[in-house]
Amino acid sequence: MNIELLVILGIAYYLVTIGSIIGILTLMNRRGQKKYRHEIDDLEREKNLIVSASLIAELNKVEPLVQNSDLQDTFHVWQEKFRTIKEEDVSRITDDLLEAEELFSQKDYRALEKKLSMIELDIYYVKTKANFLLEEIKEITLSEEKNRETITKLKASYREILNRYHQHKKDYALVSSPLELQFENVDKLFSTFETAMEKKSYQEVSKIVKAIDDLIGNLELVIEEAPSIIVLGKHIIPKKMSEISFIAKKMEKEGYNLDYLNIAYNVTESSKKITDIFQRLNVLNIEDSIFELKTMLDYFDSIYNDFDKERISRKIYQDFVRTILIKVTKLIKINHTLMRKLKDIQYSYDLTDDDVKIVFQIHDELSNERNRYDEIVELGRSKTESYSHLGKQMELLNVKVTKTEERLEVALRTFGSLKEDEIRAREQLDEMKGILNQAKSGMKSFKLPIVPDHYFVELGEATEAIANMVMELEKTPISIKVLNTRVDTARDLVLKVYNTTKETVKTAKMAETAIVYGNRYRPVNKEVEVGLLKAESLFYHGDFKKSLEQAINAINVIEPGIYKKLMDEYQG
Repeated sequence: MNIELLVILGIAYYLVTIGSIIGILTLMNRRGQKKYRHEIDDLEREKNLIVSASLIAELNKVEPLVQNSDLQDTFHVWQEKFRTIKEEDVSRITDDLLEAEELFSQKDYRALEKKLSMIELDIYYVKTKANFLLEEIKEITLSEEKNRETITKLKASYREILNRYHQHKKDYALVSSPLELQFENVDKLFSTFETAMEKKSYQEVSKIVKAIDDLIGNLELVIEEAPSIIVLGKHIIPKKMSEISFIAKKMEKEGYNLDYLNIAYNVTESSKKITDIFQRLNVLNIEDSIFELKTMLDYFDSIYNDFDKERISRKIYQDFVRTILIKVTKLIKINHTLMRKLKDIQYSYDLTDDDVKIVFQIHDELSNERNRYDEIVELGRSKTESYSHLGKQMELLNVKVTKTEERLEVALRTFGSLKEDEIRAREQLDEMKGILNQAKSGMKSFKLPIVPDHYFVELGEATEAIANMVMELEKTPISIKVLNTRVDTARDLVLKVYNTTKETVKTAKMAETAIVYGNRYRPVNKEVEVGLLKAESLFYHGDFKKSLEQAINAINVIEPGIYKKLMDEYQG
């Protein structure tokens, strides 16, 4: 029973699955059919819109306007283009759509998709042809209205140009003849436009309108820029050129070299350029004229800055001529003095050649810098270089001399410190001997039952260190590096002995004071007596620190806070 039920369920599941698949495929097929049907309908609609009513209407408007052979020929060309679009192109698309319908009915969707793509491209191509034809036709059908509107605007602009010209006629005196001739040409073109419009020569009208537009556009620029061109080219720039030429000659007489500015050449070239600008202005060609004149003006303005720079540079140069010579001469003298003493210093303080080579390097640097100074001064005397260049060279030289001066100062401090180190070492030797004597006297000042062994060890080390220092000072030559090491070692050991002596004596005194102070409590307290006996034993064996601690701890049994009292008494 169970097996039969399973078989039945399996068969049912199989049938449901097959049915679902068939249903899905059927639904997909219907959707695909609907999609392609929609595309075919859209292409059919697009095809029908190619030959639009506006194209037919515009073409019909042309026929009444045809009154000359040129327009007649153009009209025939348009008719032929229209016929080709309507009878050949649209018919071809119609045939392609019929083929697409056939493929759709056969359900050959792969071929159909390719066909529809080709039809879509063809429709786009033919529609572009039709739109282009429509625009060509509108150039004629809308010509009168459009050209009348354009001419009205151009006449308004022209009136403004004439008004400005007549109101400021003096400003245009140099170009009045070509301007008035151009005005006549514009007036003639306006008359020619009216004649062409009466004859309905619309193709000629477009050319006339463009010519008028070009002329008025150029006149606007001329009226706008001509006064500035005249003022710049005839007054401002020539005046600046004259002033600059005068200043340049005066400065050259004063000893300035201005060759690098090429003033005479640039003035000549600028004059030629201005002449060319006015020749072009005479035929109302002002292209780039303002730009060229402003460039010239900026250049000549910059020349004034160059003149100021030369004056400032001359002062800088002259100042450095004095200061660098004084500085270099002084440094050479100092370096020579140091070089004369160098052998003695090298011998006295055991210096190697590397230790003293900086002095010779500085000598070479100063020699080179003095030679360079002479070269720059000679250039200045020969007047072959501008002061801006000479001043810059002197500034660079001054930087080098300053660096050499710093190196020389370091060398002087280094070699000067050698003698100072020797003197300081001898002074410190006397100080250390005094400190060591104080330590010995301090140790003797208090009759200790026994002197700790480490005191004698430290005293021996300090004495030996001082002896080594004395030996180093008596050497010829003296090695400052070794001497400084000996001084540092001796100082540390002497201070160690001094501190040890001070601490030992101080601790012994405090221990003795504590024991004496605690003796008063011996009869009354056995524990105190025992503690003080131990303290005395430690004291006589030289262990003063432990003796002090033992005494304080013993007394503290009866008198807490004894440590502070003993310290106050000791310090008092």
